[in-house]
Amino acid sequence: MVQPAEDLPSGNRGPRWWRFASQAGANPNIESDRGTFSLRPQQLGSPSAGEVRLASGIKDYRHLPAFGLLQHAAEQLPRRTALIYGDERWTYSELNADTIRAAAMLQRLGVRPGDRVGLLLPNVPEYIISANAVWRAGGIVLAISPLMVASEVQKLLERTKCNVVIGLDVLSHLMACGETQDCTNRTTLLVSIRKHLPAHQQLGYLLKRGYQWMRQRPSGVGKRVGWFWEEIEQIDRSWQPISIDPEFDPAYILPTGGTTGAPKAVTLSHQNMVANAWQQYMWTDQSFGREIMMGVLPFFHSYGMSATVMGGAAMGATLVLHHRFQTVKTIQLIEKYRPTVFHAVPAMLHAMNERLRRFPSRAMDSIRWVISGGAPLDASVAEEFVRCCRGEHDTNELTVVEGYGLSEASPVTHVGHLFEPPKYGRIGLPLPETECKIASEDGLPLNDTMVGELCVRGPQVMLGYWNDPTGTAMAIQDGWLHTGDLAVRHPDGTFEIVGRKKDLIITSGYNVYPSEVEEVLCQFKGIKEAAVVGLPDNRRGEIVHAIVVTENDSPPDFLALNRFCHEHLSAHKRPRRFTYRKQPLPRNFLGKIIRRELRWQPEGQNESAEYFEDGDDHE
Repeated sequence: MVQPAEDLPSGNRGPRWWRFASQAGANPNIESDRGTFSLRPQQLGSPSAGEVRLASGIKDYRHLPAFGLLQHAAEQLPRRTALIYGDERWTYSELNADTIRAAAMLQRLGVRPGDRVGLLLPNVPEYIISANAVWRAGGIVLAISPLMVASEVQKLLERTKCNVVIGLDVLSHLMACGETQDCTNRTTLLVSIRKHLPAHQQLGYLLKRGYQWMRQRPSGVGKRVGWFWEEIEQIDRSWQPISIDPEFDPAYILPTGGTTGAPKAVTLSHQNMVANAWQQYMWTDQSFGREIMMGVLPFFHSYGMSATVMGGAAMGATLVLHHRFQTVKTIQLIEKYRPTVFHAVPAMLHAMNERLRRFPSRAMDSIRWVISGGAPLDASVAEEFVRCCRGEHDTNELTVVEGYGLSEASPVTHVGHLFEPPKYGRIGLPLPETECKIASEDGLPLNDTMVGELCVRGPQVMLGYWNDPTGTAMAIQDGWLHTGDLAVRHPDGTFEIVGRKKDLIITSGYNVYPSEVEEVLCQFKGIKEAAVVGLPDNRRGEIVHAIVVTENDSPPDFLALNRFCHEHLSAHKRPRRFTYRKQPLPRNFLGKIIRRELRWQPEGQNESAEYFEDGDDHE
């Protein structure tokens, strides 16, 4: 039972075989609204050929609650392995049964329809189980990033009036209440991953947990504290089905990254989430019950949640989890479990390339599709990853494509074609039932090859921002979600992102897209990375300011760099100010440059040399 914090037990989730064995004698079955599922251990592995042949994915997303994807997969592929995490596996039947039991536990603790339940967890099975359990109880999942600091977490919990948090034990300091906060109604359920770690890491994990608890006793995280699995073991009631309106009932609250301003809380409906998973499933030519998918993208991020948690269930895929991306561990998991689908961000592929360059692998050839998102993917990174997986000559069976999306669209709106040669630098085509337009400043559609704001409309577009009708009205106008990204539609129907609307530099009346200038700067010998921002200028309105980081940690030859820009850039695109930066460019965890930190950099910080160039923008 959930106990007062001062009586918190030191227990944890027991071995999985014991948990099932102890349940089987007393109550081997769990009732759900769709049938009865056995809790006895079943044979692990793939379903029979007949089961795959008869199984089918979801046909319609419109009337399905968010937990319906897992429910459907459990009905269609009950014996297929759904999750692999460490030495443990769940079949779809077992995973769905655990979800139903967890939903009953949450209902017993008082979670009611519309209540917010925070998840402060890495990529562990408990994240998937908890999210589906919250939805079954009618609650709303609040995604909390472990990258936040304690004050940010508390502000988020207060703003959303969240009184139940399921969190990792070593992150208890992030859940701690402030001195002026009232946590008397908060319930905290703790999850531990210690037993999933290698033996040599378990002691360090315990020491870290002990240190955090000395800094902030568990009593500081709420009035009632318990262990997630112990609470599930003690349920004395069955799950009570509740009524859900998939189109309008909120299912997920997701704080945005805030790379261009103050973070907002995106609110997605059940239909938003299911629709986006269905769209991605359709994009794979309805591959169901055949794929093995890596699950190392953060689940607390919209891309990881949609592509792996929701998309994996929609495809009936086996998810291979690790609590966070680690280059060597990810390669080892790929070699061991032979996944076919890998969702990643460019920074992951770059890190893996560096490792595989030094330590080649002969067991990466199982991957068929790599879908990269979150930031632009350089063609050289994609091509090198293909070579690392397939070798120099056998590259036909691995496709690396780019995708695009934003949290406000659940998040995926575009993906490159999986069955055609990739077009690097482009985000691909709109997903099924997704409308797009390139809009002018006054909202009118522009023709192909003209640059404007990308606007999207479809079933994956959010309900709005949590308790922010003004922000919602600015983002969604006449049903169109204004992405804030500048894009161009090519005659073949594919789209290309050219920059952020807020990042656009207007100098002497000319538009300058930072990405175009940055691409040229990075071609100059010795430049490791570059960023371009606009600076106020009395004469031109704005000037182009280039910040560069070098490979040898010393300032570049600014005169030579300026000559290089004269040769490769139009006059209005050339930087009028160059700054050498000692430290790497500030980026978020997806690898996107945080330009606002460069615009408002305190004078002299990380800067050791500058060069100014004047001239006529029309020369």
